[in-house]
Formats: sequence, structure tokens, C-alpha cells
Amino acid sequence: MLSVEQRGRCAVVTLHRPEIRNAFDESLIADLTRALRKLDADDGVRVVVLAGAGPAFCAGADLNWMKRMAGYSYEQNLADAEALAEMLKTIDRMRKPTVARVHGPAFAGGVGLVAACDIAIGTPEAKFCLSEAKLGLSPATISPYVVRAMGERMARRYFLTAEVFDADEAYRIGLLQARVPAPDLDAAVDSLVSHLIAGGPAALAQIKDLVRAVSPGAVDEAMVKDSARRIAEIRVSPEGREGISAFLEKRKPAWTRGKDA
Repeated sequence: MLSVEQRGRCAVVTLHRPEIRNAFDESLIADLTRALRKLDADDGVRVVVLAGAGPAFCAGADLNWMKRMAGYSYEQNLADAEALAEMLKTIDRMRKPTVARVHGPAFAGGVGLVAACDIAIGTPEAKFCLSEAKLGLSPATISPYVVRAMGERMARRYFLTAEVFDADEAYRIGLLQARVPAPDLDAAVDSLVSHLIAGGPAALAQIKDLVRAVSPGAVDEAMVKDSARRIAEIRVSPEGREGISAFLEKRKPAWTRGKDA
């Protein structure tokens, strides 16, 4: 489900579930959290690149995981959400610079992975969607990172509309910092890595801490906990349960079937 390849002083962590578009479940979340912590403690690794196998970067939640969540209690949902929040926080708090290599679609939680990395570079094949509202859910756990990446105003739009947007728009609003043709993606990532490795490792860690300290949207422990609480609450709400059921049953949710819908 996850592969880690060290290329010199750069480690490439690849989500490896191409058959389901690299969607994550509790096992992949735990594996990714452990792998990132191990890499952060390894002095031989200076930069971490996050990538996806197959045509997609990450489709968000695994359908089978969503089926299990649909029957979870609030306490189970909270524990589940806290594990996802911890994974995102782990990416965000790494001492090493992180680069998202976005070669294809990133939806829902996949957008959170992109936003939690320090730098994101994508191709025209990359598409993005914060789809939670159409499931009667909220992008709570990923919201601190996405709002920080694209700004409050654009986050309001894409959180509320759940529109799909392309790499050009992602670049315009700051979710991506660069767009390159697909054949040039690896060369562009390698160029970024070479610049990052040229910096002092202690200095880079301190710079990351500096940015968090001076940023008005800094993600602190209270915000991480609050985001997990919010998604757990909406998952067990009547609308959240209806939205997930409708999605899994491939039907329209009840709130779209009124005469004015």
C-alpha cells in the first residue's frame, strides 16, 4: 500500500493503491504516519517527496473504509478522525522539507495531503475537488491546511460548491506552486529537491518553525483536535449518515430530491 524509496538524500514516499486511485483507509493512514516519522528521524534524509502510483494522486477516502465509518459511533468516528488529523499534522510538522508530486487527480482528503506539504507541483492532468459537502459532510480535518494554502475566500467557494477545478486554477489560488507538462514533472521535482538539499538542514527546520510561528493561520494542537471533533460530529449526524449512504448506494441524497432541488 505504501512504498518508500531513498534516492540519495531524498526519500520518495508513494501511495501504492493504483487500483483504487490511492484512496486511503485506517491502515494506509497509520502506515504513512509511521513512515514519515521514521524519515523525519533519519539524518540521511534531507527532503521527502509524496507521490501516487497509477493515474491518480489520491482519491481521498477508500469506499470500504467509508462503509465501515457509516456504522461507527461518535467515539469511533472521533478516534478515526484523530488518526487522520495526526497524519496530516505529521506531514505539516516534519523538520524536513516536503514536496507533493501531483501527477493526477487529488480529491477530498487527497487535497489535504497536497496542502499539508511545504511545496506542491502538478501537471495539467491534476484535478482537484473538495467533495465533502455533496456527501453531507465537512472537510474539517483537512481544513486548516487547505485554508492556509488557498486562502479563506477561495476555500469558502470550493468547500461550499464542491466543484472540480484544474491545475491552472490550483496554481492561481496557491494550492500548487508550479505547473509543468507531465514529461517534465520529475525533472521539475528533482530541481526543487536540489535547491532544498543545498540549504542547511537545521536552518530549514528552523525556517519551517518560523513560518508556523509568524503565520496568522498557524495550525496548533487545539485546531487539530477541533477539526477531528467537527468531522466526527457531522459523520454521525442524520445528514452525514444519509450522505454517506447515498454515495455508497449510488443514489442522490434526500436533500436533492425536493421539488425545488
